[in-house]
Amino acid sequence: MNTNIFYRFAALAIALIALAVSISAQNGPGSQNLTGEAGTFAITNARIVTVSGAVIEKGSIVIANGKISALGATVSIPSSATKIDGTGLSVYPGMIDAGTNMGLLEIGNGAAGTVDIAETGEINPNAQAILGINPHTSHINVTRVNGITTVLSMPAGSLVSGQSAVINLNGSTQAEMAVVSHFGLVIDFPQVSTFAGFDPVTGPRILEFSAAVKRRDERLEELKKVIEAARRYADVKEAYQKDKSLPAPMTDLKMEAMIPYVRGERPVIFNAQRDRDIKGALEFAKANKLKAIINGGAQASRVAKELKEADVPVIFNRIYGLPFSEDDAYDSLFEVPAKLAAAGVRFCVSTGDDGANVRDLPYQAGLAGAFGLSRDDALKSVTLYPAQILGIDSMVGSLEVGKVANIVVTDGDLLEPTTNIKHLFITGRKIPLVSRHTMFFDAFKDRKLPN
Repeated sequence: MNTNIFYRFAALAIALIALAVSISAQNGPGSQNLTGEAGTFAITNARIVTVSGAVIEKGSIVIANGKISALGATVSIPSSATKIDGTGLSVYPGMIDAGTNMGLLEIGNGAAGTVDIAETGEINPNAQAILGINPHTSHINVTRVNGITTVLSMPAGSLVSGQSAVINLNGSTQAEMAVVSHFGLVIDFPQVSTFAGFDPVTGPRILEFSAAVKRRDERLEELKKVIEAARRYADVKEAYQKDKSLPAPMTDLKMEAMIPYVRGERPVIFNAQRDRDIKGALEFAKANKLKAIINGGAQASRVAKELKEADVPVIFNRIYGLPFSEDDAYDSLFEVPAKLAAAGVRFCVSTGDDGANVRDLPYQAGLAGAFGLSRDDALKSVTLYPAQILGIDSMVGSLEVGKVANIVVTDGDLLEPTTNIKHLFITGRKIPLVSRHTMFFDAFKDRKLPN
């Protein structure tokens, strides 16, 4: 290679690395703390998609004290409000992804210090996602600039993984982000799997089917014992509160954490994809009087009747997944939301992602809409429906007076890939539409290469 050309390429590489490092530094805590501007805002002359009611073709929406204070075709605009002309724009509620690991994992491979998604051991009900969430993860900015304002962040990696948290994608601390600090207990429901791990020398380790069934049954029995122990612990504590003459029970942090779940006060989120595992989770929840939610649901439409009868909702996260069986049609997973809706099963669409690709949520709902799900249900599947499943529909999920001002203003249909987000509000704060993606785009769009 010509020496001059080599040095030119080397110099260019060094310059690009330096610029990337500079932008990366800019995208650190400093940019993640861009928590937006508070105040009173009025979006006028816009198309307002309330989701819970009729579309207002030309109206205004007023944001004050973090909430929607006025909404309609004719609204009195406060003189102190910062006005945003919404002519040609549409206003939607912020989208909600009810099945992520947001803030718990930054770089999965090669940076162990950025991974806080799982604890060691198999039984970790006392693990709390809210304590591990990194408010300054770069995934938050990348996600929210695409219209997602709220997520459920869940721990993973063990039989009883821990407690999930509902968070808004804005705030400098976990407490500022928290909507529901302790929402649901995540359980990886035991399944029959012949895959037993990967050996770097010999490759995949495959179990005999009978051995796989035995392993499933052993894990299921372990789960039953944990639930029973937690219920006994709760009973002993309750008895002591009523009669202090009884011996005081010793505090067990794991059992303590499980009390609201075994008592049915909070939901248990069962990770289950196959129909047999979903049915197993439903039977387990009924037998143990647990308030269940299915997370995954690849084959949920096959057990729609059972889900409907049990009134158990599904957080469907397999739009981008491959068909589970060789005989399944290529669009079998695309059609699941439509089939669940037709069967009257409560559901929502989720990416099921650890953070980097949660931004794809509107496109996954749009894909479900292209394969049978109605336009109305497709939009609700990422707004009102997840809010209802998470029990926060009195606060978010639709545009109504008194609700939290998690609002997205677009130049087109919210679920279309060609649509641009023009304005974004989270808890009434006007959020800068800045992420590492926009910063890199601005930095490199006009770059010039040497001759």
